[in-house]
Amino acid sequence: MKIGIPITLGGYIMSTTFKEKETIQLLQELVEIPSPSGYTKEIMDFMASILGNLNVPYKKTNKGALIATIEGTDTSKHRLLTAHTDTLGAMVKEVKGSGRLKLTMIGGFNWNAVEGEYCHIHTASGKKIRGTILMHQTTVHVYKNAGSLDRNVENIEVRLDEKVTNPEETRALGIEIGDFVSFDPRFEQTDSGFIKSRHLDDKASTALLLQLVASIKENGLKLPNTTHFYISNNEEIGYGGNSNIPPEVVEYIAVDMGAIGDGQASDEYTVSICAKDSSGPYHYELTRKLVELAKQQNIEYKLDIYPFYGSDASAAIRAGFDVKHALFGPGIESSHAYERTHIDSLRNSAALLEAYVLSPMETE
Repeated sequence: MKIGIPITLGGYIMSTTFKEKETIQLLQELVEIPSPSGYTKEIMDFMASILGNLNVPYKKTNKGALIATIEGTDTSKHRLLTAHTDTLGAMVKEVKGSGRLKLTMIGGFNWNAVEGEYCHIHTASGKKIRGTILMHQTTVHVYKNAGSLDRNVENIEVRLDEKVTNPEETRALGIEIGDFVSFDPRFEQTDSGFIKSRHLDDKASTALLLQLVASIKENGLKLPNTTHFYISNNEEIGYGGNSNIPPEVVEYIAVDMGAIGDGQASDEYTVSICAKDSSGPYHYELTRKLVELAKQQNIEYKLDIYPFYGSDASAAIRAGFDVKHALFGPGIESSHAYERTHIDSLRNSAALLEAYVLSPMETE
């Protein structure tokens, strides 16, 4: 099919065209809401407001996640699709003698990936203070070895955009150990169709899930199986979607980024379907079903293995849930750094999402 043209799939009609402008606008809104793991109330409130406006019933978990549910024709065997809103970030580890800040990571990344980035320090009182993440030895006119020193927790610091020269002056601003630090996303869409931003992992997939829910509601589509949409908020630290899974769930899909690099099949233009990551193989039959759906609907895809990767689906398996699990999503270049994807990858991922939720679950 040409993506965007309604077609029949197993007796169900796939909905209207991929809404490129609306998807990109929503994605920009999402990445511009600071949400490092552990500091996600604002973005989860935003998620709740969207689901409320769509009249989709949802519940909040004690961990702050949201589970929205759309009832299907078969209410005995359920599906669950999840994407996560939490991102990489940092916390204040120490107020240094200079008044600058030492950081501790939230999530896994390399310090060089955020060197030179603007940031916000979120104080307990709700105040946001600007700063820049730099090497202590940045000034090349003073530090001869500035370029060769290790980018590590000892050398990286935050230069505050405030008049501070000692810990007392910094603390007088309200800054304290344990305050969250968020990185500027620097969202940009190019005329050539690329979207560049931090935190496309996994806000690109979150935008696609929300757009899918909106399409189902707006077009009055009846799903073949009751389907849950789980917006998790702790994935980057390993336990976003490993609880609160309804007992009727048989199939669990993590909608998350495809990893791009040497030896990888994934790219920025197709939907990436993961066969295996560091947790082990994903469910073979469910993965093959996704591949077959992509072939049937002429959705451009790549089948891939991600060597250093884990998902909310694999977290659910480790937690002991008896589900079939799979993983797919848009290809994201330079993951956990200044990331990039292309509108074609979002379009193909949206098409596979829709094809999946509108196809009846396999009977055994």
